[in-house]
Amino acid sequence: MPEDISPREIKPITKPGIHKYVHRYLRGLIDPRDDLKILDVGAGHGAFTKRLYDEGFNVSACDMTPENFYFDAIECRKADITRELPYEDQSFDVVLLIEVMEHIHDHQTLFSECHRILKKGGFMFFSTPNILNLKSRMRFLYTGFFDAFKPLDHSSHDGMQHISSITIDQYTHLSAGAGFTKIEIAIDKKQKSSRWLSFLIPLIWLTCKIKGIAFPIHNTYEYLTGRLLLAKVTK
Repeated sequence: MPEDISPREIKPITKPGIHKYVHRYLRGLIDPRDDLKILDVGAGHGAFTKRLYDEGFNVSACDMTPENFYFDAIECRKADITRELPYEDQSFDVVLLIEVMEHIHDHQTLFSECHRILKKGGFMFFSTPNILNLKSRMRFLYTGFFDAFKPLDHSSHDGMQHISSITIDQYTHLSAGAGFTKIEIAIDKKQKSSRWLSFLIPLIWLTCKIKGIAFPIHNTYEYLTGRLLLAKVTK
C-alpha cells in the first residue's frame, strides 16, 4: 500500500468514475428533501454511503465485512446478501446495490429480500457491468469471457471476484419472480470501443429477424454501446 494512503481511507471499491455516473443517475430519482430511507447494500468502505449522508439523505448500510466499513457516522450491519437481510419488512424506500450483482450466484434470494424490505412504491437500484455491449460480445467470441470477467481463482471465495454474468432478460425474469412490478434499464456512458463496432448492428438485426428473436430486448444502441447497466426495479 502506498505510504500516502491511510488504511482507513474511504475510497470506492469500483473502477474510477462509476460512483460519479451512479450518483448522477440517482439524483435524477431522489432528493434529500423527500426524507427517503435508503439502504446501501454491499457498502464496502462506505464511500457512496458517505456521499449520500453528506448530502442530507437518511442512509443506512450493510456489508458482509462491516469491519472494512470506515465511515463512522453510520452503523454498517453485517449481512450475507444471499440470505435473509437483517431488516424488518417494508423498512426502506430505496435499496442500492452498486457493483454487487456480478459477485454472487443466488440472485433470486437477493431480489426477494430486497422486495421484502422495500416499502410499496419503493425501488431497488443496481449497477453492474454490461455484458451486452459490442466490445464484450467480441471479447466473448475470441476468449470465452465477457468484458469485466476473467478466469476465476477457484481457491478464492472472498466475494471479490466477478462470478455471475447476467443479461437484461434474465434480470427482468428475476424481478418479476420476486414480485417487482417494473424494471427500467439505463447505461452510464457509451464506450468508444463499442461504438467503433457499431457496423455489426445490421448483422445482429438480421440474425434476430431470422431467428425470430425480438431485437430490442438486448440490442438497442444503448445496450450495445453502454459500459454499465443501471437498473431501477420498482415494487
